Amino acid sequence: MRRFVSLVAIAMLAALPAIIFRVTGLRPNPILDSAVFGVAILAAGFLLSWGAEAAEQYISQGLILAVVALVTVLPEYAVDLYYAYQAGKAGPDSQYIHYAAANMTGANRLLVGLAWPVIVLIHWMKDRHRAIELSPSNAIEIGFLLLASVYAFVILYMGRITLVDFVVLAAIFFAYVWRVRNTPKTDNPDEAEEAGPAAALTTLPIATQWAIMIGLVIVACGVILAAAEPFAEAMVSSGRVLGINEFLLIQWLAPLASEAPAVSIAILFVLANRSGNGLTAMISDKINQWTLLVGMLPLAMSVGAGTISSLPLDARQSEEFFLTAAQSLLGIALLLRLRLSIASAALLAAMFSVQVVLAFYYRNDEARTIVTLTWLAWVYLAMALAVFSINGPRLVATLRTAFFSAGPQPDTRRNEA
Repeated sequence: MRRFVSLVAIAMLAALPAIIFRVTGLRPNPILDSAVFGVAILAAGFLLSWGAEAAEQYISQGLILAVVALVTVLPEYAVDLYYAYQAGKAGPDSQYIHYAAANMTGANRLLVGLAWPVIVLIHWMKDRHRAIELSPSNAIEIGFLLLASVYAFVILYMGRITLVDFVVLAAIFFAYVWRVRNTPKTDNPDEAEEAGPAAALTTLPIATQWAIMIGLVIVACGVILAAAEPFAEAMVSSGRVLGINEFLLIQWLAPLASEAPAVSIAILFVLANRSGNGLTAMISDKINQWTLLVGMLPLAMSVGAGTISSLPLDARQSEEFFLTAAQSLLGIALLLRLRLSIASAALLAAMFSVQVVLAFYYRNDEARTIVTLTWLAWVYLAMALAVFSINGPRLVATLRTAFFSAGPQPDTRRNEA
């Protein structure tokens, strides 16, 4: 318990400078501002994750992993929705439209291209197992992620993200939550260990546990609301000061800070012999960002504009969205066997590295960037279709389990093969 209190205190101290900056209006320079408010968002993310993690013992496994994924990624929502809100206020020609799209596509591609492989790598380093095995009930996550990824091509075809898309994507997300609501706890004794610092709360009375959990969430949400706007603006200003392409800075650096708590919780699952849960949390994280986050962008724009608005996808944004959707399909295809191997993780990481390197290499050549993104997207898509064709029967079984089975059943297999 002492360790948990110490960690909460450290997180609060880390967020304190941002609160002081926000209350006093102090803004020394964009780079320092980015660091101060970024650290606060990171600290708040950890507070959220500990609160959600502590609730795991009271909620079904599938539902709590979905909740943890949603709660820990709230910092990403705050930053991206701020950009979308400002885009609505500033008008259809605002650069904020590009910032909102950049942050959303970057966050989604970071998850599949970097976070998933990191989880597999840490798992291999810890136990020398060459793959993370998922349970049969995880077909639900894979099926709903596939559904959202297929719908992404509808958005791509229309060339904009509208409020109709928000309704459809929100329906996909809540249908997913409904499907996983009764997923049972694992029967694997190797996975019985609690995953992180919040495990210490189990020694306290239930009323005290709930009070602490609710308190962590309230404080963290307050910090995020206070820090999101200045962090988002400081990122834009930092790009100008450093001479770095603002689009790329917002696409890659900002999501690193906002996604770090979610990835850290997944790593804690791996270290606590719960690698399947860690990977499931990352898949669930991808589902909620690929549905709710994408769908809420036009909603935030409409609030900012004071009228019904949609987020247009110009040539660059269309290719970014195409690449993100194609990468999602490849990630799903590699999960059809209910496992993510070292080889699959290496492929995702290698493809991600290529796109990041080329994006920075052609950062000042918009036309070349669009051509590069297009080719990479087609490579992703071709590989995904090849893997889908090889695993046709498994695809059918996954879809049947995800959408038509009576419900998740306990998995008594060993966690690792």
